[in-house]
Amino acid sequence: MAKKITIDPITRIEGHLKIEVEIEDGKVKNAWSSGTMARGFEAMLTGKDPRDASYITSRFCGVCYSVHQLASARALDIAFGAKVPWGGNLIRNLVMGAEYIYDHLLHFYQLSALDYIDIMAIANYKGNDKELLAVRDKIVSLVKAKDTYPLTPRYEPDDFTVKDPDIVISAVNHYLKALNMHVKARNMGAIWGGRTPHYQNIVVGGVTSYPDLNQWARFRTMLDEQKKFIEEVYIQDVVAFGTGPLWKLATMGVGGGHYNYLACGDFPLDSEWKKLVFPAGVIVGLDPSNIKVETFDHKKITESVKNSWYKEKKPVHPYDGEQVFDLNKKEAYSFVKAPRYNGKAMEVGPLARMLVAKNPTLIDLVKKGAKPGAVARHAARAIETKLIVDACYEWLDQLLTEMTKPGFKIHDTAHWDPPETGIGAGFHEAPRGALGHWVKIKNKKIENYQAVVPSTWNASPRCENGVRGQYEESLIGVPVPDPENPINVVRVIRSFDPCLACAIHIIDPKTNEIRKFLIE
Repeated sequence: MAKKITIDPITRIEGHLKIEVEIEDGKVKNAWSSGTMARGFEAMLTGKDPRDASYITSRFCGVCYSVHQLASARALDIAFGAKVPWGGNLIRNLVMGAEYIYDHLLHFYQLSALDYIDIMAIANYKGNDKELLAVRDKIVSLVKAKDTYPLTPRYEPDDFTVKDPDIVISAVNHYLKALNMHVKARNMGAIWGGRTPHYQNIVVGGVTSYPDLNQWARFRTMLDEQKKFIEEVYIQDVVAFGTGPLWKLATMGVGGGHYNYLACGDFPLDSEWKKLVFPAGVIVGLDPSNIKVETFDHKKITESVKNSWYKEKKPVHPYDGEQVFDLNKKEAYSFVKAPRYNGKAMEVGPLARMLVAKNPTLIDLVKKGAKPGAVARHAARAIETKLIVDACYEWLDQLLTEMTKPGFKIHDTAHWDPPETGIGAGFHEAPRGALGHWVKIKNKKIENYQAVVPSTWNASPRCENGVRGQYEESLIGVPVPDPENPINVVRVIRSFDPCLACAIHIIDPKTNEIRKFLIE
């Protein structure tokens, strides 16, 4: 007989997410992904000056903030008929490159790595490294004081948990160092964006402030430090875990899902956008031995609300989407809509990008036996972080050249005023995956605005055809030998780096304790 487990909220993610699974014979038989907080920003934009959209949508989230600012500005670029100068695109690239660096480091060390180590093993470290001994003594003192959060795992260690004291203490030491690198990467973005979070420089037509040599040099110096940490620490940790203690988990392909992948393409390396760091494409039914990539066409995107708390409506393209809540809808179980590409549920994010790009490093891992799933997502994220760092050096060199040219421009000032009517779609490959913003303008005001964010793709509920979303499908078959300890469920979900909405955790109004998973 199947046993249902409800985990609410999923911790160490951004926003409110509830996951329900049915377990039978030690494996997940069925799953439901529920976004439990309404966003509603699109409705707020109706009737506003279109130029406000990039600033307002940035407030969707305090973690992946300016990804929305950029996607919004790109939608407005098209609606306004603006052509962003190459100098403006270079600065946009550098701002978002810094965001990638901080976001991916944060995800691995602060949000996901703790799923794979037994923090208590640190007490058994017998080495002589003074730095590691200081880390050990600090953690032990916290344990004695019963103050181990956020390091203490939420679930009991299992067969895939690393318990070797030397590996664990090294991982915890890098966890602490990554916090410092995270801060510095945020400061890198602020060099161009003016502040963080919620940069101020990205607007329709380009960016708002000209760069100077001091900014250029500061960014370059800080990038050198990030490059060193990423190549010598982050990537080495991911490789060590993925090909060592977690290799069995990688070869099992736990958390695979539908094996459909989508990337909208982003980060131009030339002014004509002929070469991108992340190419666009769609994969339907992955065959690792012969990866076939189709052309991405945003016109094939629709959103279903069959199982979402919105007024019933047939699947429509985002241009025609709406936000009319129906909280009494019986079959609904999520505030997340269900986007589909040509009727297919898709995965977006680092794994999708690296598969669409046929990245040789990832393909080599696949040939060695790794299967698309939770561990492969961490590998893909590390691979693309290095790609972004390398691209930042190219963009810096190009920006320095552009800055010396007569008439250097960063903004299309001729297309600043809103058009009487307009329509535009803007896309960005955010750290968590393909992001799209759609805007309609009438009488110089926003008539309709819709956004399909990465976690809308991945965290979607079932559509009108009963097709599970990617989170849901990725959980099918996941081993849960002990229903009292569903650690593999959260490992899979956190591998996507969920980001649903900016909000505090749900708490019990009587005890003020964070709610724990329930077993029925």
